Amino acid sequence: MNYLRRLQAESPVLFILVLFVGIFVGFQLLLFVAELLLGQFGLPGWAPLALVMIVLVVVARRQQNSR
Repeated sequence: MNYLRRLQAESPVLFILVLFVGIFVGFQLLLFVAELLLGQFGLPGWAPLALVMIVLVVVARRQQNSR
């Protein structure tokens, strides 16, 4: 964690780029896992995206309520 704070202070552009790539790869991985789980049910193509978004909203609301 200290490495990321140092990177943010010394090279903010590189930090933003690393952050963007990390979020993008994580979101793609979540979509892939959702497609693996929901693919066998023959649901439409937007169903994994909807599932991931719903899960992210539930997690965000739980974190907000815990404060």
